[in-house]
Amino acid sequence: MRVRACLAAVVVLLATLVTPAHAELYHPRQDWLRASTAGLFLHWGMFTAPRHTDCAAWEHDVTAGGWTPDYWIDEATKLGASYVVLTTFHSRLGYARPWPSKIPGSCSTQRDFLGELIAAGKAKGVRVMLYMTDDPQWHNETGHESLDSAAYSAYKGHPVDLTTRPGFGEYSYDLFDEVMDRYSDLAGFWIDNDNEYWEQHGLYEHIREKRPSWLLSNNNEDTPIMDTVSNEQKTGMTPSYDYPQAIYTPMPRLTEADYKLPTNGDWWYSGGDQAVDFRLSTGRYITNAGSSIKSLMAETAMLNGKFPPQQEAFNNFMASWTQPIKKTLAGTEGGGYMYGGMQPGFWNDGAHGVITVKGATQYVHVVTRPSTNLVRLRDNGYRVTGVSDVRTGKPMRFAQSGGYLSILDITDWDTYDTVFQVDTAGQQYFYDKSTIKATASASAPGHPASNLTDGSYLNYWDAGGQQPVSVTLDLGRKRSTAYLAVHERESSPTAARESFGRAEDSARIKDYRVYASDDGKNWGAPVRTGALPSTRGVQFVDVGEVHARYLKLEVLNTWSGPQAKPFFHQLAIDEIDVAYGYPDPRGEVPLEAESWRNGFEGKASPVWCEACSGTAAVAGLDRGAVVFRNVQAAGPSRLQLDTAGPGRLSVSVNGAAPITVEAPAAIAAPLTAGANTIKVSGTAALDRIAVAPLPPESYTPKTTLTVQPAGVQWVSPGQQSIKVTASLRLDVDDPIGQASLAPVVPAGWTLQGAPVTAANLRLGQVLSGSWTVTAPAAQDVTIPVTANFTTLGRAKSVSKPVQVKPRPDGRVFMREAEDSANDIGDAGVTSCSACSGGQKVRNIGGSAGAAVTFPDVTVGAAGQYTLYLDFTVNGDRSYFVSVNGGTPVEVKVSGAGNSTPYTTSVPVTLTAGANTVRIGNDRAGAPDLDRISLG
Repeated sequence: MRVRACLAAVVVLLATLVTPAHAELYHPRQDWLRASTAGLFLHWGMFTAPRHTDCAAWEHDVTAGGWTPDYWIDEATKLGASYVVLTTFHSRLGYARPWPSKIPGSCSTQRDFLGELIAAGKAKGVRVMLYMTDDPQWHNETGHESLDSAAYSAYKGHPVDLTTRPGFGEYSYDLFDEVMDRYSDLAGFWIDNDNEYWEQHGLYEHIREKRPSWLLSNNNEDTPIMDTVSNEQKTGMTPSYDYPQAIYTPMPRLTEADYKLPTNGDWWYSGGDQAVDFRLSTGRYITNAGSSIKSLMAETAMLNGKFPPQQEAFNNFMASWTQPIKKTLAGTEGGGYMYGGMQPGFWNDGAHGVITVKGATQYVHVVTRPSTNLVRLRDNGYRVTGVSDVRTGKPMRFAQSGGYLSILDITDWDTYDTVFQVDTAGQQYFYDKSTIKATASASAPGHPASNLTDGSYLNYWDAGGQQPVSVTLDLGRKRSTAYLAVHERESSPTAARESFGRAEDSARIKDYRVYASDDGKNWGAPVRTGALPSTRGVQFVDVGEVHARYLKLEVLNTWSGPQAKPFFHQLAIDEIDVAYGYPDPRGEVPLEAESWRNGFEGKASPVWCEACSGTAAVAGLDRGAVVFRNVQAAGPSRLQLDTAGPGRLSVSVNGAAPITVEAPAAIAAPLTAGANTIKVSGTAALDRIAVAPLPPESYTPKTTLTVQPAGVQWVSPGQQSIKVTASLRLDVDDPIGQASLAPVVPAGWTLQGAPVTAANLRLGQVLSGSWTVTAPAAQDVTIPVTANFTTLGRAKSVSKPVQVKPRPDGRVFMREAEDSANDIGDAGVTSCSACSGGQKVRNIGGSAGAAVTFPDVTVGAAGQYTLYLDFTVNGDRSYFVSVNGGTPVEVKVSGAGNSTPYTTSVPVTLTAGANTVRIGNDRAGAPDLDRISLG
């Protein structure tokens, strides 16, 4: 669908990590979309299979096939969609206009398909938006010219080349005007990126003046004048359906997730009956609603407008499946954010889900069920008064204590989304923010720390790129504190990823310390140290029972790596709430340590612990033990040990030799089918245990392995040495043990440096090392850098390769554009199967920051060399090449498609030793770059 990545999105938005200034966050024209859950995205045009190149013939066949607008409206209704985006004027669908236009330039129908669709939608309460493309580059795809510059030039009375961006911008500007004049009931425009002509001639302001009630949506860009930011086809999340993990736009900005329902194939119908992944699609639908994101679902209408059978089947399923839970989606907001609600995300025993809220009522959507029969999540201070199963109406047994809600004895699991209605009496035991004053060690201009306690999510604190950085909270007088609720700004994805070739990463808190002080000067030792997970929604820092006037939250670092420059060292927080207690306890969670059902040996005895499950823990385990009897299991299990603090525990199962672990922890316990006895002793106070089935053998905790150098290393003949560095980071709160990290060299190579090791790694901790590998001669090899570790007693490993290849004859230097030694600025790396090394750098040009700089381009002697550029391009574009800061030299290239590598060359003058080569285009988009070499 999207065929051109726009650099402005990164320069304007990601560099600041904020919603663009002056955006209209709230306006009455947006009300209908805010109340929506979903929309239907229809890519349907002249190139829909079977492909047509004659406009009249296409229109004839559409009508003869029985096209009717009511079919699309009815299918949208089945999906719970309150709007349809008609995508016919698309660069890959022949630039067809589904209305009788008076403006020549591309296919225009005599039948008013657009008008009929708008009327049908109005009759059934479904709005229609019109897609408009900014891009003429596919005007001659497969040899058919879709744009008629001569006809449009005659109409305008001056020459206009529609195949250029300015000419196409002028043409499409006129089409916007024509549509506004013809269709007063259209809901607005869905725009696929910006065109320079539109911006220079005030198109968006013109639309606002002419049709002030219409919505404007932009794809993958956060343009201030637009109402909506749409985010296209995000993948690579864990779990795969959790689309919001990849979204970078904070609430309350209106946000869409646009994605394909067919698992494979194009955005439009190109033949066949593609499957729909029900699990993926329903999960996206629910998790998007849980983040106040609208699901814009793309289906591939055939020539006659009908959907292929498997898409129709999914629509029919959705019509019945969503009906019982409709109230939990329509008119709700995402919970755990600015609208209140409990904490979404990863819960106990593999569970994952989201919260939706409507007034005092919350809905817990369990999208991935736990391996047990209970769901346990942070309550965010809400006192729960009742829980029921939304689909069955059955009241549920629940318990609440220590900041957690546990929904118990669940038996009726839905395949895709088990939903519980949670009624509350509001939040308890938070201090009035007007009594708290916040200051910080650093702040960006306009975003002071005082925003942290102003109660508004439209204002926020920005650390100004400083790390470590601290926030101090003055409570006004000495008070008790139980925990902090930290609302980080949702202005970054949750994990390292690439989006249209640009590196993104999480700008969320990783390692932190909390201090307390009576005078704001003498802080002493931290009262709490730890790491927060990189997840969306409110996060909690439990500090125990602290009595002080001042609290200081020191952020040591964030999750983002340096590869994602717009996110690296960035931190923004909307609000911080200070709680002096947890909601009043109610009920009992299974296997609490202090339960009367357990036995207490020696000095072991229950003690008060407000933050613990059941408000108690068992202490004295260094001189005694707690014995859990009649612990039911199906066999060997995952045994979780929750404690009131760090320490060491010994666990004996059914009288066997004890297993010693650093707590809190989870271990593989040799339980037998039926009743078991578990005895626990040690130096930590035990809160509770939890028993769950072991995860599948395939389960590996999520880690990030970073290896440098990245990219193929082209080496000269003879013996060569390469320095390799690597780091392994644990990204989840699931400790690993016996970790080691090292390269594995081929036979005949030597490795200088021993493996680095760690007895265990916890959330956010990193294991790093560096080595030198030496080859006897230049070889074509792959050197895996491998991390080995254990989880629940199982051996696991992750690996990344360093590729080494001999440099071709006739080349004195060669380096990939994506090599980690280079600075790619605001450009990005993307896959390219035909390219050297399988990758290339894209999004070069358009600004000074979007260039590739090659440092240490080393030659043995000064003189003139030939610089070879391997690239891909669609159309005519230019590079500008600068050596050692000299005057840039233009290199013009052309090509067809963006998947075929070409080579061009330019003479350059180099000095002996290291040189710096910069390749970019400050004024316009440049070709994608595969690699450079010197001859």
